[in-house]
This record gives sequence, C-alpha cells and structure tokens, in this order.
Amino acid sequence: MAPAKASSAPNPSIRIEIVLAPVSEAEHKPPFAEPAPCAGNFDLAVLSDVGTNRPDNEDSCGHLIDSPDTVVFAIADGIGGYEGGEVASAMAIELTLEAWRESPSSWGAAKRLVRAVQYANIEIHNRALAVPELRRMGTTLTAVAIEKGMLAAAHVGDCRLYLARHHKITQLTKDHTMVAERVRMGLLSAERARNHPERSMLVRSIGQELIVSVDRISMPLVRGDRLILCSDGLHGVLSDSELEHLSRDRDAKDACRILIETANERGTADNLTVAVFTMIADTGLRPMPAGWRARLGRILGCRG
Repeated sequence: MAPAKASSAPNPSIRIEIVLAPVSEAEHKPPFAEPAPCAGNFDLAVLSDVGTNRPDNEDSCGHLIDSPDTVVFAIADGIGGYEGGEVASAMAIELTLEAWRESPSSWGAAKRLVRAVQYANIEIHNRALAVPELRRMGTTLTAVAIEKGMLAAAHVGDCRLYLARHHKITQLTKDHTMVAERVRMGLLSAERARNHPERSMLVRSIGQELIVSVDRISMPLVRGDRLILCSDGLHGVLSDSELEHLSRDRDAKDACRILIETANERGTADNLTVAVFTMIADTGLRPMPAGWRARLGRILGCRG
C-alpha cells in the first residue's frame, strides 16, 4: 500500500521531480528538469522512474537554481518495507531545498547544505513521532550544491555521488550500509558485496534519530567535470564504468534518459533516480592533486 504524500503548500521556486510511472515516450514526456536559465555555466537534469518491478516509486529528486552560478540538487530513496518511505523521501527533498533557500548566503554552501539536511531530518523524525502510521518512516538523502565552481555535498545513506573526469569515474560518497562497512574493514570483497542479499541494509538514514551524522564533501570542479548522483536502484544494476561511459559526450537530459533506459532493459528490482550535472564554464579553480582519487578509492572501497 502506497502511503499518502505529506501535505504542504508547494514553493514555486523549487522544482521537485517525482515520477510514478515507467519511462515511455508514448505515455508522457520524460520528466527532465526544465532548461536552466544559467545553461552557459552548467548543464543539469534529473529523472526518476518506478523501474520494472515496483508498483510505486519511493524515490524523490529535485533541484533549485539559486543564482546564475549556484545550483542545488538532491535525491532521496525512501526506506522500502517501512511505513511512509514515499512520504519521507518527498519531505526530505522539499524540506532540504526550502531550508537552503531560506538560509543566509553568508553561511557558505557547505554550512547551508548540512544545516538544510539536518532540518529535514528533524522534521521527518518529528512527523514520524506524531503520526502513528508513519512511525518507522525513513529515507536516504544526498544533496549537492555547486557555487562558483565549488562542490559541497551532504550525504546520508546509500545513494551515490560520482565524479567523472577524463573518462575516469570516482565514487565521492561512502555507502552507509552494513555490507559496505564490512568491505571497508576488509571482511568482504567488493565483488561479493555487489550481489550480497543484505547490501541495502542501512546503518544510517534520515528520520530515524533526532540528530543524524552527515558526511560532508567539498572540492573544486573544473570545466568538463561531470557529476552523477543516483539511487541504489541504478548503481545496483549499472557498474561504475558503465555509468561513466553511458553518460559520456551527452547533454544532461540524454544522459539521464539513457542511464534509466539501460537499467530498465536489464530489469530492475528497485526504483531508479539519477541526476547528471556537467560543468560547462571555466571555473578558474585548480583540481585536487592527482593522488587524492586513489586514496579516496581505497578508503571508500570504490570500483572503477
């Protein structure tokens, strides 16, 4: 039974993409983000799809154009099997973007984003306490802000943020799952973890506790950098190298479409959500030193 969505007045400055049907050109137009008014600086699109094996979509995604050189986008995956997963993911996106919009720009992107995610967590936690039918609801949440070429990300759960640069892909986030922790401890190989029956069992999520531990990422982007943000429904079907290759040399809309369609062609056990961002403008920033990717990959147990 699909839980009812949380009722709240929509904010016209925030665009939230929530799609509850498979991608089909004959049935509807693909739910891509509208062309950004600052398209000369970056290219961004977001897409969510129910997949091939689920009756409802518990994923949500959205974005906010804050200024010509500032954009925020986020995805959330409601915890399956619990009451209110769909409600929790929708609330997470709307509350995070709303909190960002209302926070002072003087805080800086990283602080604004983490505060927004914490605000969403508290509101979802309080809603779960107040409504018995939603008492166990929760969601993952990964939010990204790009401000003047600098990336700031706040992450809870097992959605993944990737950086694609020079035909190489790096996982920037860490999966907050029991299986991923065992991989990082050297108790399980990455190959076995990919198909482990408990690979989606979370150790951290939004809404389960009053205060949640939020992973923070900050780094400069350069022209041509591509970010891929996706739920586990997508990265569980497509390998890291496939995510990079399929989205290469495409605009963001087309990249989202081909990633979702390829996953659906293989059959998907979960909902699918992806955001693709490409830095078009020259940021004037220097990339991180060459050795950081390998060190990050060893820490996170990333696959190429």
